[in-house]
Amino acid sequence: MLTSWFLNVFFLVLAFVPLILSAPATSLTKDYYQKTCPDFSKIVRETVTTKQAQQPTTAAGTLRVFFHDCFLEGCDASVLVATNSFNKAERDDELNESLPGDAFDIVTRIKTALELSCPGVVSCADILAQSTRDLITIVGGPFYEVKLGRKDGFESKAHKVHGNIPIANHTVHDMMSIFKKNGFSLKEMVALSGGHTVGFAHCIEFSSRLFGPRADPELDSRYADRLKDLCKDHTVNKSMAAFLDPITPGKFDNMYFKNLKRGLGLLASDHALFKDNGTRPFVDLYADNQTAFFDDFARAMEKLGMVGVKGDNDGEVRRKCDHFNKLDV
Repeated sequence: MLTSWFLNVFFLVLAFVPLILSAPATSLTKDYYQKTCPDFSKIVRETVTTKQAQQPTTAAGTLRVFFHDCFLEGCDASVLVATNSFNKAERDDELNESLPGDAFDIVTRIKTALELSCPGVVSCADILAQSTRDLITIVGGPFYEVKLGRKDGFESKAHKVHGNIPIANHTVHDMMSIFKKNGFSLKEMVALSGGHTVGFAHCIEFSSRLFGPRADPELDSRYADRLKDLCKDHTVNKSMAAFLDPITPGKFDNMYFKNLKRGLGLLASDHALFKDNGTRPFVDLYADNQTAFFDDFARAMEKLGMVGVKGDNDGEVRRKCDHFNKLDV
């Protein structure tokens, strides 16, 4: 009877092991800084409002940096780390070289203000998550809840970027393999792609659709002509860029999806969402219903902010966002 009791207990314990292993590494809460840094939300909101007024591309740039951060090693501010003599960091990989300086600047501004108000308390990862949400709402996008308590990661490796970040000429299959790896569905991938309703892309990222024998005939001809004129010197002036949404570039709305149906998708990966039979129904839905897009985008952003978050045992609160507390890491 003792043996039977032991076996029953043994198998009961085994039954709970998967639940334990699948539990999140850390628990985030909306009021994480309520006692330790009560002015956190106010400082972030006021700083991003000032910065966005000074530089209107800040919102789009910060959203892009947040996405690039979370899709590699999780939302741990690893993309903010600068390269040093010991390590080439994520931000210096060729796929991240075009990440906008305004996004890094806004995090630095907020971190500086917070270190004066509550030193050593707020992580750079939380600053990036909160500022992204606030900036999206400033330019007209949906409000969504940001849970806090992330820690900053201990690693930032440039060589890990490739294969973990979608690129401009990816097919739907290519993109979905990356999104699926991070736990996102096809519909969520399309919703998050709607972030391209703000921001811009450099000519080099879409020049193959304009020039040479393989120019894309599915790009609206008048739009293509304007882009050709804009990008004619793109091999010399690599800073040349075009808005991802040429109609309402500074407003977060559903115009991006409407543009895809008109042949105004700037990147090949944008146009692919309309061409593919699996993603076109979602493009049609969001083009016709901005509320549906906002609702799905908000839920997907909440989920994105939870990807690979670090807890006390596998992260830190950096004193400066561009390097680890231990400089030799």
